[in-house]
Amino acid sequence: MSITDNLQNIKSSIPKHVTLVAVSKTKPVSDIMEAYNTGHKIFGENKIQDMVEKYEVMPKDIEWHMIGHVQRNKVKYMASFVSLIHGVDNFKLLQEINKQALKHDRIINCLLQIKIASEDSKFGMRPNEASEIIQSEKFSELKNIRVVGLMGMATFTQDKEQVVKEFNLLKSTFDSFKKLEIFNFKPKTISMGMSGDYKLAIACGSTMIRVGSSIFGVRNYN
Repeated sequence: MSITDNLQNIKSSIPKHVTLVAVSKTKPVSDIMEAYNTGHKIFGENKIQDMVEKYEVMPKDIEWHMIGHVQRNKVKYMASFVSLIHGVDNFKLLQEINKQALKHDRIINCLLQIKIASEDSKFGMRPNEASEIIQSEKFSELKNIRVVGLMGMATFTQDKEQVVKEFNLLKSTFDSFKKLEIFNFKPKTISMGMSGDYKLAIACGSTMIRVGSSIFGVRNYN
């Protein structure tokens, strides 16, 4: 099936309150434009340089989401346009995003990445670390970021029970944070679920899914 067909099939199968991020990493502009021409305008990249290059040549009404691991020294390259940064996994990164957002007179929306997987290769902070950051005085000084929710990646496994357990951990963490009243913490987004497990994630409370190969086909990393 075509990119257009894939995109329309997924959109028709998910609830209205769930946001679909089309993960366009490694894909050429022509593929992304096919998706864009269906009316889809939210795309996710995992490398800042790739996202910058695509931003420069593509329509400016696209919402670009940074979904990969973020190095602090590269935040400056996307600070003028990025819509949402998913993988914020430490306080120093929040400070750097705030600093670069201030330079562009913007408030940049972010998600705190919570480590829910058993794999050591997955980034993220523990729920108690995230809670301490959100409630700290230093966090309240960051006027140019807004943390709008949480993000997590489940273990890559065929064990559905384990995946559900990890998704439920993210949802319960989100629910426990919702009562925190801080001006730059406005939790509304739970970003969890990818091509292989997004239906499970939605059943567990996800409000944002990151889907790539089910839309664009298998990635080419060459």
